[in-house]
Amino acid sequence: MATPDFLLDWLPILIFLGLSVIFGLGFLIVPAVIAPAEPDAEKLSTYECGFNAFDDARMKFDVQFYIVAILFIIVDLDVAFLFPWAVTLFNPELGTDRSFQIYAFWSMFVFLAVFAIGFLYEWKKGALEWR
Repeated sequence: MATPDFLLDWLPILIFLGLSVIFGLGFLIVPAVIAPAEPDAEKLSTYECGFNAFDDARMKFDVQFYIVAILFIIVDLDVAFLFPWAVTLFNPELGTDRSFQIYAFWSMFVFLAVFAIGFLYEWKKGALEWR
């Protein structure tokens, strides 16, 4: 009995799904088998940051940590938006018309201009200076 063509179209997806399940279960089972059964006292300590806890865990952090984290996330997301845009805009095999390419170019230019203005504002306000 011959396999229908539509099932052959799904074969790479089924192989990928099967391999991902095998690898996922392997990554869960192998550490449980080879991990040490009795970790030492240092491993079981509350803090593993290299020094003993000396202050209250509810101490206040400087806002600078949060600003740097938020700026990192913003830049990371902007770069994530640039990759698909560059692939679709500069790929001649996709066959997009010239008017769409011009629109896509200028819309990303506006997006990056807003990002640059915000970055310059943060820089001028001193949010990037470590105190």
